[in-house]
Amino acid sequence: MRRSGEHAAGGRDDTRNLDVWLVVPCFNEGTVIEEVLTAARETFPNIVAVDDGSVDGSAAAIHRAGAHLVRHPVNLGQGAALQTGVEYARAQPGARYFVTFDADGQHQVKDVLAMVERLRTEPVDIVVGTRFGRPRGEDDQVPLLKRIVLRTVVLLSPRTRRLGLTDAHNGLRAFNRRVAEELNLRMNGMSHASEFVELMDSHGWRTAEQHVDILYTEYSMSKGQSLLNGINILSDGLVGKRLPR
Repeated sequence: MRRSGEHAAGGRDDTRNLDVWLVVPCFNEGTVIEEVLTAARETFPNIVAVDDGSVDGSAAAIHRAGAHLVRHPVNLGQGAALQTGVEYARAQPGARYFVTFDADGQHQVKDVLAMVERLRTEPVDIVVGTRFGRPRGEDDQVPLLKRIVLRTVVLLSPRTRRLGLTDAHNGLRAFNRRVAEELNLRMNGMSHASEFVELMDSHGWRTAEQHVDILYTEYSMSKGQSLLNGINILSDGLVGKRLPR
């Protein structure tokens, strides 16, 4: 694993949100990640992007955007990339709040601001984004198949229901240092989302949900999860329960 903590030339002198770190897993997102990171850094100057074995120039794009860069020499999966990124971020001076943020442009800074504000002002350890936090409207972008998959995962997960979560596989999460220190994801792939829920429950993290608006572009939809992937996530989760901690 190679690390580069230097910002690109011309980095901003921005004193806002210096205690917040965005953690961005990246695998072959070279066409969009520079724009995503550049826009996010206007509000959150501290971002670590984990290049998870990309072969498309993602690392160079991350560097141009001025984010901190951590590289996996081979593709290990999103769960591994998130764990690596959180470990890097929590080692940085002054880091208090951490956000998992997608590289494909689906997540919005306005939602991160709202979630971090709740961490600052409410007795919660982790705020999880939900696409189902309000009545469905005409502008709802969640595709029908994805809605079915996400609802099915919740129905089949007693932990998710016990925590009161409606969208446990939303990748936008904001959490405090306690969660960052205790986080230990072992499931390297997409099933890390179910493991995150298990950790919320087993560690007793004070959990809340925040409605977020996901931007479904043609690009992001082309990388989305199918119903089969949802089933694979559930299967991996059952395997994960058998692994010793």
